[in-house]
Amino acid sequence: MNAASAIAAGRTFGYGRVSTADQTAENQRRELEQAGFRLQPRRWFTDTISGKVPASQRPEFSKLLDRIEEGDSLVVSKLDRLGRDSIDVEQTLRHLEERGVSVIVLQLGKTDLTSSTGRLIRKVLGAVADMERDLLIERTQAGLARAKAEGKQLGRRWKTTKEQREEIRRRYGMGETVSALARAFQISRGSVLNVVRQAA
Repeated sequence: MNAASAIAAGRTFGYGRVSTADQTAENQRRELEQAGFRLQPRRWFTDTISGKVPASQRPEFSKLLDRIEEGDSLVVSKLDRLGRDSIDVEQTLRHLEERGVSVIVLQLGKTDLTSSTGRLIRKVLGAVADMERDLLIERTQAGLARAKAEGKQLGRRWKTTKEQREEIRRRYGMGETVSALARAFQISRGSVLNVVRQAA
């Protein structure tokens, strides 16, 4: 029995997403149909929208949620079609699970992610995502510490030279205003204040 016949006996809906107008979700639809899912035009929804937008804020996905009912199934080609990150994807899956909707992701071997096996897969994926975030933070912090130890400047580059900064501090110490120094060195008042504060 293939995945298409193994899912719930209700209707099958499909969803695709692309990021820009010069892309099309037709390949995603073909991929689903080649896997055995027959999608009627009225049950195929696509958004042309950035993947950074939460699923709940996508116009066509919202229309899909209005139409899909208990016993129906939702099929997508990849997990990232269901949300902007692992948290958003999990919230979407929980919402569909609570409504009695099966969710199939071809990328993950066609397992229904609302089943007991699917929930286990979700936990593993969530743990992997958390680990990747932790590793990224660790690498970033290690890189910053190494750069600092090597004497490299962190953050934004100064818009002034070392000599100019010394001159700004000297003139500020003699009573010249922040606005006057900003005009004289053609930088913002905030930049002047940063220079002055660094000396404090």
